[in-house]
Amino acid sequence: MEESDSEKKMEKENLGPRMDPPIGEPEGSLGWVLPNTAMKKKVLLMGKSGSGKTSMRSIIFANYIARDTRRLGATILDRLHSLQINSSLSTYSLVDSVGNTKTFDVEHSHVRFLGNLVLNLWDCGGQDTFMENYFTSQRDNIFRNVEVLIYVFDVESRELEKDMHYYQSCLEAILQNSPDAKIFCLVHKMDLVQEDQRDLIFKEREEDLRRLSRPLECSCFRTSIWDETLYKAWSSIVYQLIPNVQQLEMNLRNFAEIIEADEVLLFERATFLVISHYQCKEQRDAHRFEKISNIIKQFKLSCSKLAASFQSMEVRNSNFAAFIDIFTSNTYVMVVMSDPSIPSAATLINIRNARKHFEKLERVDGPKQCLLMR
Repeated sequence: MEESDSEKKMEKENLGPRMDPPIGEPEGSLGWVLPNTAMKKKVLLMGKSGSGKTSMRSIIFANYIARDTRRLGATILDRLHSLQINSSLSTYSLVDSVGNTKTFDVEHSHVRFLGNLVLNLWDCGGQDTFMENYFTSQRDNIFRNVEVLIYVFDVESRELEKDMHYYQSCLEAILQNSPDAKIFCLVHKMDLVQEDQRDLIFKEREEDLRRLSRPLECSCFRTSIWDETLYKAWSSIVYQLIPNVQQLEMNLRNFAEIIEADEVLLFERATFLVISHYQCKEQRDAHRFEKISNIIKQFKLSCSKLAASFQSMEVRNSNFAAFIDIFTSNTYVMVVMSDPSIPSAATLINIRNARKHFEKLERVDGPKQCLLMR
């Protein structure tokens, strides 16, 4: 599984998903600056200490697998730094006596999505002292110019009333400083709830959170690091941040119809979150996107441990053929075909021919073009 020419070119041109300064170089220093064309979106990740914020962030952005988050501790910064994700050197994580990872103060990361879009992720420590400071002395700094607030609740928290109080304080600060921000609530660690009780408990929490959020609106997700729900939630969040997503979907639909595909999915290259899709035929599994994300990302990690680079994959049986391939500098594409008369080579050529067009679409300031039917 050798590194392809396109992979080498992306590395050489620094077209990977990360846009972070070298360690020790703060943003704006002479050593590193964000491009002027970058569209930065501020994302707040908040929640009480021990709610699972750092674990989910490490899985989505730092390529951890669920079982490794048990020993995150202070190693999280080392892992982020090795991936060139800049984190404030004044913050750190420790594991307490019962295994909860505690994040101290605010840790900043920059992650690039789709060309010029940069997520400015603020992981806010959840200790009581820090939470109080966020709403007083740091209020304007924390809550100004926020595009998205992600608030994480531990479903088994013994301090639910305090959790709700802090959440309401966040909403008041958002309403004052960033009234147009999108709000997402993640009811986390759902794997700890008995399976036959999960729907009922989540529904009750969702109703409470929506009531407390008024006049703002919130979207609620049940999540666990042990299944596909975490990818579903974060894919939905990232989807809301993509500025030209409707145009992207329209072109993806045209591409699927041109090549006569049953379904086409677009994944962000580093996280493998689903950012767009189009289907021509109904599929039975409603969670297939997140399952595919999880499976392929784990396979990519296995490849990296062998010093190999994942480029593409073809899965075929008597009912369908699925192709996963590098698409643009920031995405992978998955194409599902059920017509046995269409050879694999034709599908791969079509993917290759569409790359240049979708590269243009990724640029926020790029030309507004459409892939036309012939």
